[in-house]
Amino acid sequence: MFHMIAVIAVVAIATFITRALPFVLFKSAEPPELLSVIEKGLPPMILLLLVLYCLKDTHWFQFPYGAPELFTILVIIVLHTWKRNAMLSIFAGTCLYMLLVQYDVFSNLFL
Repeated sequence: MFHMIAVIAVVAIATFITRALPFVLFKSAEPPELLSVIEKGLPPMILLLLVLYCLKDTHWFQFPYGAPELFTILVIIVLHTWKRNAMLSIFAGTCLYMLLVQYDVFSNLFL
């Protein structure tokens, strides 16, 4: 029991320090330019890593040759370009991909 309380306390303190540190460091000055560049570029880089991670187990040389994944990515790109709504893109992409894979749509179309 003591071990659990100690772990929770350490995690809470570490979380508080990481949240409060930027306010302490940049209270009176502007953040460095490098930090601003990282702040603008980090979200797209994280999303790219997530997409690549999701595609890592795709069998590109076996039927259906990644067709559900590529079709879903294309639909997400079009939808997001059109509506500019991240939640809509995420939910629609997830639902479309699940429908394509669960009902084996590309196998039924091409076989």
